[in-house]
Amino acid sequence: MTETLTQLQARRIALAAQGFTDRAHAVPSMRTLERTVARTGVLQVDSVNVLQRAHFMPLYSRMGPYDTDLLRRAQDPGGRRPRRVVEYWAHVQALMPVELWPLMRHRMEHYRSERGKWGFTADATLEPRVLDAVRERGPVTARDLEAEFATGPRTKEHWGWNWSEARKVLDYLFLVGDVAIAGRTSQFEVRYDLAERVLPRAVLDAPTPTPQEAVTELVRRAARSHGVASAACLADYYRLRLQPAPGRASTKVAVDELVESGELLPVRVQGWQRQAYLHRDARLPRRVGARTLLSPFDPVVWERARAEALFDFFYRIEIYVPADKRVHGYYVLPFLLGDRLVARVDLKADRGSGTLLVPGAFAEPGAPEETADELAAELRRLAGWLGLDDVVAGQKGDLSHALGAALAR
Repeated sequence: MTETLTQLQARRIALAAQGFTDRAHAVPSMRTLERTVARTGVLQVDSVNVLQRAHFMPLYSRMGPYDTDLLRRAQDPGGRRPRRVVEYWAHVQALMPVELWPLMRHRMEHYRSERGKWGFTADATLEPRVLDAVRERGPVTARDLEAEFATGPRTKEHWGWNWSEARKVLDYLFLVGDVAIAGRTSQFEVRYDLAERVLPRAVLDAPTPTPQEAVTELVRRAARSHGVASAACLADYYRLRLQPAPGRASTKVAVDELVESGELLPVRVQGWQRQAYLHRDARLPRRVGARTLLSPFDPVVWERARAEALFDFFYRIEIYVPADKRVHGYYVLPFLLGDRLVARVDLKADRGSGTLLVPGAFAEPGAPEETADELAAELRRLAGWLGLDDVVAGQKGDLSHALGAALAR
């Protein structure tokens, strides 16, 4: 008989799988970071910096205030230990543990056969020359090579992008694994270098799994990170193909294999229309004592249909919505209290004045009475981590007045 989970049980399993029930370390260390990245699997990278870069936030949400230099050190191949994480197109652009590199080779070969992924093709005649330039001068940014490899005026025929030829070629070489991302500049520009100078030798020498072996391992990891999930959720985590196709690996085949081996257990979740799968090592905690803000790019909420199914939380990021049509604000973060998403807040770090601005604060239906006080405490903690001295609530939203009063106290 198929086991049935309540929505609350599924929610607690999901939060435990993501690390929200792990024992807090008084001072987060590299060990804390490695434990957290093992839970999340990836840290999505995004250029928006109205509050904090996206890849820093999931670590904060689980670890609390931490020294962001930990993440830099985890990406540094020159330290006492080899590089621990590297950027690749894992979910989307994301930091991932270096051991996932061999599992991405099937994706690299697909991009090679497709000549990229963006709908435009890099100039193949420039590839050996750009690769030689990286070999001689790396790490380099696209800007470093722009003038040398320019072939004429730029165009905006593809999605309005205005990439230089050097940028197009470097991106292609990155997608196919010939170069890797060594880091980023203070302006968030990518610094490219040869893969063998970025990744540990053991990772480069690791055998290449078949495409289906790679997909099965990625589904296994997605299942651990989710705890309980539908096949569509498992496919989305590492952006895998759901259904079989001639000559292509698929999530469905992986799920069937993992069910047969007993790693995944078919379950029903009340309110879910789709078949769900429980990882055999997933924990169902009696309670979740979280109090934190989640980035729009956090794995708990990045798949919006899953967030709605787990939390009854309808969530859309409104960065690209015209200002007069936004419902909640430009950069809105869900507030996790216990095992519920009880509010959402529009946030902006005004670094010039040292203030965390809260233009809007909105309570979810059934939010507990202590929501404003708990949110105020969390905003003060977040401001301290960001090096901001004050928190100022605006007027928009049904929670703003109570939040302002709580901050004043």
